[in-house]
Amino acid sequence: MSTFLAGFSLGLSLIFAIGSQNAFVLKQGLKNQYVFIICLVCALSDAIFISFGVAGFGVIVNKYPEVETIARYGGAIFLTVYGLLSFKSAFTKDHALVAGEQSSGSLIKSVLTCLAFTWLNPHVYLDTVVLLGSISTQYQPHEFYFGLGAVTASFVFFFSLGYGARFLALLFKRPNAWKVLEFAVGIIMLSIALSLVMMA
Repeated sequence: MSTFLAGFSLGLSLIFAIGSQNAFVLKQGLKNQYVFIICLVCALSDAIFISFGVAGFGVIVNKYPEVETIARYGGAIFLTVYGLLSFKSAFTKDHALVAGEQSSGSLIKSVLTCLAFTWLNPHVYLDTVVLLGSISTQYQPHEFYFGLGAVTASFVFFFSLGYGARFLALLFKRPNAWKVLEFAVGIIMLSIALSLVMMA
């Protein structure tokens, strides 16, 4: 259960930041347009990336054990920087999300747009395949549960964002709500980074 929760918490932290993909899901939710399909496309895409990362890194580490050490400290450094940037954003920025106007489109157009936001975003590969894949090696031989936790986090997040869009849009128009969110993400990131170093 602890391995599942570690994957869930890290996966949720990595996708919390509002980027182009999440903003698109939010807008679709606000318009109540193809919400289920759009959320499903995002979550399944994440599941593919995460599964590839967990499975691929497991094979590599078995063959080259030194990769595990590099991955552990590399992941800890990345998470520390990510966490510190979240703290900086929480204390220095006043930003709020305002969903822009977007004309209605067909289901195919909406899905293709969603796929572009997902599969053409280099940060998605870094977060899911590289980062989650490398960190999963710390939980061998139970890395499957770590990956399952991260996949579950994606499904929970995207469907919550899509169907809770109206509530979230009102909430995150307030800069203070973003400050709390950024601070929470920073805490989670630094906690996981510390746990990786302590595993040595």
